[in-house]
Amino acid sequence: AAHAYAYLGEPRYPADFQHFDYVNPDAPKGGQLTLSNTGVNSSFDKLNPFSLRGRPAPGLLELVFETLTIYSLDEPHTQYGLLAEDIQVAEDFSSVQFRLHANARFNNGEPVTAADVKYSFDTLSGPLASPNFAAYFSEIEGVVILDDLTVRFDFKGPGRDLPFVAGSLPVFSAHWGLTGDKAVTFDQLRMEPPVASGPYQVSHARAGRDVTYTRRDDYWGEELPVRRGTMNFGTVSYKLYKDRDTQVSALRGGYYDFFSEIQMRYWCCQYIGKRFRSGELVKKLFPHKNP
Repeated sequence: AAHAYAYLGEPRYPADFQHFDYVNPDAPKGGQLTLSNTGVNSSFDKLNPFSLRGRPAPGLLELVFETLTIYSLDEPHTQYGLLAEDIQVAEDFSSVQFRLHANARFNNGEPVTAADVKYSFDTLSGPLASPNFAAYFSEIEGVVILDDLTVRFDFKGPGRDLPFVAGSLPVFSAHWGLTGDKAVTFDQLRMEPPVASGPYQVSHARAGRDVTYTRRDDYWGEELPVRRGTMNFGTVSYKLYKDRDTQVSALRGGYYDFFSEIQMRYWCCQYIGKRFRSGELVKKLFPHKNP
C-alpha cells in the first residue's frame, strides 16, 4: 500500500514528507477570519450539504467534513491519504483499498471506522441524498468492509481515475441527528450540527444570516503531513448578504476580511474609501495562467 496515488507517474512528495511545500508549518494558530457568501449562496437553511432540499451553509464541506484522501495543490491529479493512512490500487484498476488512521475521531469523540465509510457511501448513493452524489459515485459497485479500519471500493469496470472518485468520499457518522432513542432521517437533517471528523465544528448558526465554525481543540489530524500548516484560524465566520452592492459596501465598511472579485466594474470603481487609503484593506491582482 502507498501513502499517495498519482494518475500518471509518481507522487511529488515521498512517504516520509512532513508538509506540503506551499504551507508554513510554523504558522500561528488562532485569530478570526470573517468571510462573506460566495456565488449565489445569499442564504442558507440547513447544515446538511448532501440532501436535495434547501441550501447549505457555506464552508461546511471545506471545514467540517473530511474525505479519505486529499489533493495536493502543486502537482497534477495526485491524492494523499487524509482519513486513510494508506491507499492500495488494484493492478487492473478494478478496485481500491483504504486503511484508516487508527486515531481518526469524529467531533463526538467516537472513532472513524470502516463501517462509517460504508454508511457514508451507502447514504450518499441512496435515495435520501441529492442525486448528484449517486451520479458521481455511479461507477462504484459497492464498499466491502475488510476489518474495522480497512475498506475496499469495487468498481463496475476498471478505471485509472476511479480511485480518485472513491477517495473523495466525505465520511460522517450514523449518529448525526441521533438524540436519545430518536433519530432524524438523513434527508430531514436541517440545523442539527454534523458529526464529522474535520478540524472545525459549527459553534453558531442563524439560518439565512451567519454561521461560525470553531477550530477543535481535540482535532485528531493536527500533525498529519497533509494538515500541518493549514486550517490555522481559531474561528471562521461567514456573513451572508442578499445582494451584491450590499456585500461590496460591507467589505468597504470592514465587516469581513476577504473577497475574490471577478467583475471589472466592481474592481475598478467600488473598492475605494478610507480603509483602502490607510492600507487596512489591500486590493491586489493575482494573474492566472489559464488558457
